[in-house]
Amino acid sequence: MFRDVFTNKPHHVSTMSPLHVQGFDLLEGDIGTIGSKICWTYTLDGEKKISKQILEAVDHENKMLILKEFEGDITYNYDSIKATLHIETKDEIDLVSWTLKYERPNENVPELISLLDLVVGMTKGIDDHHAK
Repeated sequence: MFRDVFTNKPHHVSTMSPLHVQGFDLLEGDIGTIGSKICWTYTLDGEKKISKQILEAVDHENKMLILKEFEGDITYNYDSIKATLHIETKDEIDLVSWTLKYERPNENVPELISLLDLVVGMTKGIDDHHAK
C-alpha cells in the first residue's frame, strides 16, 4: 500500500498527512514513471516549503523507489539530496524504511534532522489514515 501511494497516487499524500504535506503537482511526465518530475508543498520547522523531485528509480520487485531533489528550498543549503523509500514485508506486515542521502557543503551546515522528523511524521500520518 505504502509504495503504491508514492508510486501511483502521490497526490493523495496531502489528504493522508495534511500536517506535513499540503500539496502535490506533476511537473513533467507521468505519475510513477522514471524521469517524471514532481513538486511537493510541505511544512518544515513551521515554514511552508517546496521540493521539486525527479523519480530516479522504481524497483517493484524489491518494493523500492528513489526520489532525487533537483530544486526547492532545501537545495539552497544542501547538495545531492536523495530519498529512498523501501518496504520490507515480514509476517504480512509492511515495514517502511526511508533513507536520506545528502551532502553538506561544509561542517557549519546542520544535519537534516528536521527533514527526517517530517518524513517520519508523514509516514505515521499515512499509516494512521489507512488504519482508520
